[in-house]
Amino acid sequence: MSPAGALYLKIGSALSVLIAISVVLYGAYSHGESVADTRWEAKAADQQALQAKGLAAATTINRNEEQRRQAAINQVGKDAREQTKSAVADDAGADAAGDRVRKQAGAFAVGASCAPVDPGAARRSASATRAAMVLSDMFQRADERAGELAKAYDAARIAGLACERSYSSLRARER
Repeated sequence: MSPAGALYLKIGSALSVLIAISVVLYGAYSHGESVADTRWEAKAADQQALQAKGLAAATTINRNEEQRRQAAINQVGKDAREQTKSAVADDAGADAAGDRVRKQAGAFAVGASCAPVDPGAARRSASATRAAMVLSDMFQRADERAGELAKAYDAARIAGLACERSYSSLRARER
């Protein structure tokens, strides 16, 4: 073999060794990269599972809080309805008492109109009758208005207290 052929043979075998080393190194690099990718994918999957558990726990906590708040609001509404029923019953009793007093005032006004035998007393009696009738009418109107105002006050008070209890029940968990 000629010296040039031997040189080509040496260069060819050195080149084959370099190519073989390059292929082995590339294979090792690819394997290391795939192992690293697998580790990162496992970490990402673990992180996703952890986040899913956290989301489920937060959802459960929020759902329980929502149910607690709704139960508290329902109880406040129930209490307000019971208070309203009680106030209506009290109003009916007050209306009945007012009716009795108004009847007595009307009877007093009618009794003041009884004509005495003395003509001078009859003139005084007519004035007293008119005054008693005016006072009876004014008393009746004032009593009716007071009853209306008492009903409105009771309703507003019950609603205000229910609102306050509702707000307090919502804020109870936040403190």
